[in-house]
Amino acid sequence: MIKSNKNRSLLLVAALLASPLNPAFAEEGVCMPFGEAQTNPTDVPTLQHGAKLYFNYCASCHSIQYMRYSRLAKDLNLTEAQVMDNFGYTDAKFGEYITNNMPKGGRGNAPGSADWFGQTPPDLSVTARSRGTDWIYNYLMSFYPDPSKAVGWNNVTYPNAAMPNPLWELQGLQAYAEPAHEAHAAGGSSDEHEGGACSPAAFKLTTTGLRTPQQYNEDIQALTSFLEYVGEPAITQRESMGVWVLVYLAGLTFLLWLLKNEFWKDVH
Repeated sequence: MIKSNKNRSLLLVAALLASPLNPAFAEEGVCMPFGEAQTNPTDVPTLQHGAKLYFNYCASCHSIQYMRYSRLAKDLNLTEAQVMDNFGYTDAKFGEYITNNMPKGGRGNAPGSADWFGQTPPDLSVTARSRGTDWIYNYLMSFYPDPSKAVGWNNVTYPNAAMPNPLWELQGLQAYAEPAHEAHAAGGSSDEHEGGACSPAAFKLTTTGLRTPQQYNEDIQALTSFLEYVGEPAITQRESMGVWVLVYLAGLTFLLWLLKNEFWKDVH
């Protein structure tokens, strides 16, 4: 068990070190029609709402295997009973990592996610670190029905995604206007970021969901905030600790300045 935990820790460190310093610009040419994500990974109610959405709509396929239920309870101000009653969908114990029960499948194994979706759904522990919160937000906002695809859905931010929209009941169904390729052929500008194919105007809600567009946008912001927190759990304490570190450094600088004056006062 100790060896397993050590391996998990080494994998997490390696993933964080491999993450780009500015993931928002890691993938050039990616269409992000809904702009920047307005996340708040230090707001506990926002994280609680995001956690509820994750466990209700994402946890059946995606794991966050570097996060423990106990750490989640501590950071989100929840009791053990609240966490395990509402989020404990597997037989994992309170102190164990958050995984799922979906079989992976693949060649030579019993049917599983690799057979159903074409690949195993990725773990989401460090997705916010590797792709950026803007990517997650736009990805979850940019699904649209596409009968030509095997899963019946497509995505503007991540074309040909191997998953359907898990939140379609909340969002409703939206149509997407394909880019005008004639403008490119004629040498014209597609103006993609101002009313073109890569803008909110390219989407039209055809069937309303359980949430209004504004409410759904808030839901996705909360879910994105939760995944940002999962990628760096210390973020909930980092800012408050940073203030005290700065106060300490300011006090130390003042004391060193007094000490310097005392040492040099007789030097001419």
